[in-house]
Amino acid sequence: MSQIKTSAEAAENAAMHLAHAAHLRDEDRSPEQEPLPDALQKRPVEQKSPAEWAYERLVVYIQHFEKQLDGDHEVAMGFAGSDAGKLHIQGMGFFAPDVITFYGAGPDGVKTQLIQHVSQLNVMLRAAPKLSETPTRIGFRLTTLDEAQNPPV
Repeated sequence: MSQIKTSAEAAENAAMHLAHAAHLRDEDRSPEQEPLPDALQKRPVEQKSPAEWAYERLVVYIQHFEKQLDGDHEVAMGFAGSDAGKLHIQGMGFFAPDVITFYGAGPDGVKTQLIQHVSQLNVMLRAAPKLSETPTRIGFRLTTLDEAQNPPV
């Protein structure tokens, strides 16, 4: 038997995100356990490309990860199944409908870029020793989720 819902209930359900996480310690929290930032809820998921939606959620994960780092480390990506090493994340973007790209540097400081189809997306965030005197914090630059909602022309 189907239930009748008001339009307000339907809109509220559409805005809710489906996510779950369990942790060994109760004090450990992760993005799946927090409400989505307001900027991510401005447009329904159905109106976003897979690349845009993946990008937005990666921003949330990176910001959360960086909050846990000390002053000697910055966020980097490790690559599974490859000898490519790691990439210190210095930028990130998407190309709708289905490509995510990461810009940065390898451990040796050499310019590096990863371009990946969303169907192949696996990202391992790592705390890596900083490449310069001041650790790079890309998360605050990625907070411009409003721009993702209304990209400049």
